[in-house]
Amino acid sequence: MTQTMVGAEEIAVAGSPERFGYSWGTYAELLPVHEEQFRRWTAPLQPEDWRGVKFLDAGCGMGRNSYWPLRDGAAQAVAIDLDDRTLASARQTLAPFANVEIRKQSIYDIPEENAFDIAFSIGVVHHLAEPERAVARLARTVKPGGTVIVWLYGREGNGWIVHFFNPLRLRLLSRMPLPMVHGLSWWLTAALWLALRPNLSTSPYLRQIRGFSFRHLRAIVFDHMIPRIALYYRREEALALLAQAGLTDVQAYWTNRMSWTVHGRKPA
Repeated sequence: MTQTMVGAEEIAVAGSPERFGYSWGTYAELLPVHEEQFRRWTAPLQPEDWRGVKFLDAGCGMGRNSYWPLRDGAAQAVAIDLDDRTLASARQTLAPFANVEIRKQSIYDIPEENAFDIAFSIGVVHHLAEPERAVARLARTVKPGGTVIVWLYGREGNGWIVHFFNPLRLRLLSRMPLPMVHGLSWWLTAALWLALRPNLSTSPYLRQIRGFSFRHLRAIVFDHMIPRIALYYRREEALALLAQAGLTDVQAYWTNRMSWTVHGRKPA
């Protein structure tokens, strides 16, 4: 899974922060359905598990994944990302909370050590040039006994994306100007929206997104079109990613039968 590059600037570029910045600057609305998504991505944690904790959101995007644990009663939070448009959206989303620090910083450069009860990265590590290095840094930030949570694209359940869509993204879409990709996303979203209307799928994820608005669905389609790197993990690879960082009690949850939510604990 490792893709090696040289230099922090090259790594940042490979991770596509400026391409996701375009997306988070365009789609910055906080929606009620985002809470359900967050709960699935951090299962089996419950709202009460966030009360009183200090957490790190590594690759916070528009801030929606920090919003819910802060609302649940987290004591303190740090949310980091790289693009200025992304950070502006995060500041807007998290404006109701005085106990969150929003910081322009790479996941590779987080300075804290033994500082957080929970460190999570949702939908970020699978877009990075050095995922193992990123997870090792997350493990470093949590206290002994603390928890690291990473949500990853799954190879299981995504065969058509891995074999058909991903090569198209890699060779064409990830190289195209973003306004052009965004225009194309309308047509792909329309095709997906129509395909979902009969409600014939047994996939929990497809049944969930069938109820999304066209705009929300387009944001998801667009996000899949733009990254330069998109890694799809088998279960054993997802488990190994956290185990290699020295985490124990590593567990993987098959989220929506298409992705992996992986938890690990830092030895006490």
